[in-house]
Amino acid sequence: MNMYSIKNIGRSLLKLNLIVLIPLVMVSCDRSREDKGREFFPDMAHGYDYKTWSENPAMEDGRTMRKPVEGTVPRHMQPYPYSADFEGRELAGKNLSNPLNITPAMLEEGRELYNVFCAQCHGTQGDGQGWLHTSGKYVIPPTSLLNDDIMAQPSGETYHVISAGWGVMGEHGSLITPEQRWKIVAFIEQIIQEKK
Repeated sequence: MNMYSIKNIGRSLLKLNLIVLIPLVMVSCDRSREDKGREFFPDMAHGYDYKTWSENPAMEDGRTMRKPVEGTVPRHMQPYPYSADFEGRELAGKNLSNPLNITPAMLEEGRELYNVFCAQCHGTQGDGQGWLHTSGKYVIPPTSLLNDDIMAQPSGETYHVISAGWGVMGEHGSLITPEQRWKIVAFIEQIIQEKK
């Protein structure tokens, strides 16, 4: 075989590879941002999972989101030791006090957390005129944090209400870390209630 024949075979193989490779690349690549092209194993890319709040026919109550098994505690969390009743609230008021050093930066963090978790019900001024109530979406008026009884309660009680809930207010202990709860308590006491 001469050198010319080897070059021709090499060119032929290169052309054949290009003929096969170019169409393969064209059908495999993204055609646009919305259309991701061909999927060769779609069951691996798009699982048959249920979304958090969707209905689930496999569960007796029809809900996908499940409560944790009673008694389980996430690794990074300490169980909250006070019950969500009058006795638990009173004990928390007596036994708990804010362990944080109150600084302007910490109060600003408390303001941000308050605006995320509390203002929609209690209002940005703490007067119970949050947009959920004033818009008519929530008919039960939230507690005013400027109420004399609320202002007189110990910090531990405010912390307890945030942690375990009270009345129609749900618990926020699963959403807000203990440190963040104390920052909110400090913001309520040092900024909102001081303005009154």
